Amino acid sequence: MRRSDEPSEFKPKKRTSQIVFGERQHLSSVLDSILRFGSISERVAREKLALDELIAARTAELNRINPDWDQKLKKARDANTSADELAEMAQNTPADDYLLLRTLAEHPNTPSSVLSLLAQHSYDAVKENVARHPNTHPKTLEKLAADPTRPLWFLVACNPATPEELREQLKQRMWQEAGS
Repeated sequence: MRRSDEPSEFKPKKRTSQIVFGERQHLSSVLDSILRFGSISERVAREKLALDELIAARTAELNRINPDWDQKLKKARDANTSADELAEMAQNTPADDYLLLRTLAEHPNTPSSVLSLLAQHSYDAVKENVARHPNTHPKTLEKLAADPTRPLWFLVACNPATPEELREQLKQRMWQEAGS
């Protein structure tokens, strides 16, 4: 797991969508490998049943975090989802639905107003996606670059939406830090 995959000050009080989704994906992979094994013995049938139950439990857990979670993630990943639909999704997504918020912060149609809100999220990976997103408003990029608690300035420097003056400041910072 990347450092940025953990929320800042990571002390989970409850499980997030990213954790539960990852578990479900792993369980699905194990199930697929068992089914590819070929022979369906009584033991394999029991293991399949147990895995199906675990996958269903993770799906229910995702839906407790955010109802209809799979449909929302599918929509957030759909290239044809409009800026208005993404804005509505972001407004209605719980703060602990890290995976969906990360996905919204990556979508090419996400409007700058939504990215500005997501830039304030506690989860570093959401902020990183905002710092690289070409729709991010220059003022939001300035705030992210100035954040002393997170090293987002490098991502801001590489963002094509970064104003030239800020990019030059960050370029100087890069040279200073490289010379240290």
